[in-house]
Amino acid sequence: MVSLATSTFSRNLFPRPSLPYVVRALGTTLLQLHPKPTSWGPLSSSWKSCSAHFSASSFNLSKSQNETLGSQDDLVVLGIETSCDDTAAAIVRSNGDILSQVVSSQADLLARYGGVAPKMAEGAHMQVIDRVVQDALENANLTERDLSAVAVTIGPGLSLCLRVGVQKARKIAGSHNLPIVGVHHMEAHALVARLIEKDLQFPFMALLISGGHNLLILARDLGHYIQLGTTIDDAIGEAYDKTAKWLGLDLRRSGGPAIEELAREGDAKAVKFSTPMKQHKDCNFSYAGLKTQVRLAIESRNINAEIPISSASSEDRSSRADIAASFQRVAVLHLEERCERAIEWALKIEPSIKHLVVSGGVASNQYVRAQLDQVVKKKSLQLVCPPPSLCTDNGVMVAWTGLEHFRMGRYDPPPPANEPEDYVYDLRPRWPLGEEYSEGRSEARSLRTARIHPSLTSLIQASMQQQS
Repeated sequence: MVSLATSTFSRNLFPRPSLPYVVRALGTTLLQLHPKPTSWGPLSSSWKSCSAHFSASSFNLSKSQNETLGSQDDLVVLGIETSCDDTAAAIVRSNGDILSQVVSSQADLLARYGGVAPKMAEGAHMQVIDRVVQDALENANLTERDLSAVAVTIGPGLSLCLRVGVQKARKIAGSHNLPIVGVHHMEAHALVARLIEKDLQFPFMALLISGGHNLLILARDLGHYIQLGTTIDDAIGEAYDKTAKWLGLDLRRSGGPAIEELAREGDAKAVKFSTPMKQHKDCNFSYAGLKTQVRLAIESRNINAEIPISSASSEDRSSRADIAASFQRVAVLHLEERCERAIEWALKIEPSIKHLVVSGGVASNQYVRAQLDQVVKKKSLQLVCPPPSLCTDNGVMVAWTGLEHFRMGRYDPPPPANEPEDYVYDLRPRWPLGEEYSEGRSEARSLRTARIHPSLTSLIQASMQQQS
């Protein structure tokens, strides 16, 4: 377990909003975001008990209430993240101070199974979640009584893994009478850049790249996103991981860093891989075909993944390095081409854009950053990349995103202190962030079937329209 405490914080300085005020602020969110009896975050069944005690008039936020909520600069939020293979918790203050950050990695499991095994990942989360959260509190010199709210990832991600974090967050919130904020994982990757770069204002662009997602968005405002491009099959991180596995690399550090390191030894033009989707003039991503090309190249060179790179002959190592370098060049070239087109589209919609945020686990790759920096400079934009520790899945991004929405009045009341064991959590494993841009709309089957939950943007826009 890696533990990082960046600062400390004295107890009981910041009083929490009283419960009646929280529920008054919440009522509008519940009614407007979900016409059905569900809620903003993971509180699908608490709606009935909450709404039964308030008249319709009490659900309207007055201007002064909104201003009070938005001006609270002394908030402290615990963020919990368990959407995939890292168990993470962090505590962040609303002025941007990271009071603690703790991450427990499942690197050994990844190496053993060659990727994420959902049931094994769930078990690993359950083993460490209590310790990770407790470490986050202790490193910040806090107890649960000092928190203003709890934020937790509710999607997208693996249902088995998401459930562990949501269950823990609800237990803390219920036991200590704390509001709870359900967080969109991809929005959190984008918004953590606003914690680091204080000048980053809306609107801005974001490229979110990880093991499960490739996403190009135009962020017009908090909770208002236009999807310019997305993954239609495999994401770039998945391609990195599979290539690393086929090349016999050490997966305990994940495929991205392993490929990047080996690629430095190789010739990036030694293997002629074709760039994905050259004929499609949109901003969507596809890495399934490139993965197939890599696998065939490995087979043609008789590379045996059972022989680790550390035991390979010099000739074999050189061959593997050429494949790694050639793969990386084409994989990132696909990103570059999509980003260039997306910037052109975004500038038509919002000419004032000045920044492209690149975040997600793959954004830790220095080659990726260097290539994308060239792209944005050609378009007279500035590249914003969070530090590597905030690019991979982490609790800081969840806590910060929870803070941003909490200040806007978008949160749920404390759950019951003793929740039934058979309670069904509102998990959103497939949850789009924004609505598709008309010019970039794809007919790919995978995009259509993935839309199980309404997008975050559509829910918030419906809320704003009803409120006005």
